[in-house]
Amino acid sequence: MLFSVFYLLAILVLVAHFSGWLARKNLEWVAILLAVLVFPAVIFL
Repeated sequence: MLFSVFYLLAILVLVAHFSGWLARKNLEWVAILLAVLVFPAVIFL
């Protein structure tokens, strides 16, 4: 369940990033935070 919530959040952040919404709201740090949170999972899996 937690994985599905995380993946849904990740998809929403990516859509917001590529549509430019994060840049307009000055929230690009959210995309960077998502990348930092995903990085350890990619290393260990």
